[in-house]
Amino acid sequence: MGEGMDSDSDVFPFISSANIACGGHSGDDDTMRRTVELAMQHGVAIGAHPSYPDRENFGRVDILGAGGTLSSVMVTPETLPDIIGEQLQQLAVICREFGAPMRHVKPHGALYNRAAKDAVISKLICRTILDFDPSLSLYGLSGSEMRRQAEVMGLRFISEVFADRTYRPDGSLTPRTEPHALIDDPALTLRQVVKMVKEGRVDVYTKDGTPCGEVTLAAETVCLHGDGAHAAEFAEMIHDSLSTAGVLIRAPL
Repeated sequence: MGEGMDSDSDVFPFISSANIACGGHSGDDDTMRRTVELAMQHGVAIGAHPSYPDRENFGRVDILGAGGTLSSVMVTPETLPDIIGEQLQQLAVICREFGAPMRHVKPHGALYNRAAKDAVISKLICRTILDFDPSLSLYGLSGSEMRRQAEVMGLRFISEVFADRTYRPDGSLTPRTEPHALIDDPALTLRQVVKMVKEGRVDVYTKDGTPCGEVTLAAETVCLHGDGAHAAEFAEMIHDSLSTAGVLIRAPL
């Protein structure tokens, strides 16, 4: 949320947690204030959504250790803690203005995907969060390296699954650069979400989009991208479907 989408206010009534862009891939003080205010109005838990400082690629290109053709910004493991910490601080200042607690951190885009498989980057993210505020939780890909490093370091981890993305046989998300990475069919989205939440399983696909079985996963929070074309529609449908299935929707305590 807070990425400049007109649908944000329509999404908030149907969610329990919001990952708010805090200046890396998108967002500024004004958008953070408006988004924090919306979260407070709807009783939604506030989380920081830090990313690579790469607005030109919306934070969705892995620029760690690379610049030039990938991005005008160079990020290294040495500079990453300060980059993340500055974004957490930027949102924390806004939260204090409103008397609103910040509850969690969820890395964005390419940083999230890198951390899901890279132990060094996962550890850096966990250490940065613990140094900033050890009461915060980390939202990360279910079954990923983020979970392993958080557990080792004593950081509370919330296993996240995705409503609008397809999965690979290893439990990772299908890269956005590949066909069939995004789910824009409401029926498929609902089926995937209910199966993940109620059964702890998700269908997986080959590179060409062919179904090839399923994997097990823990589903403690469901991610829906606010910049999706059907964000508000999907949020309402998912909320209603989970409620009908007997699922209590609330932010992790």
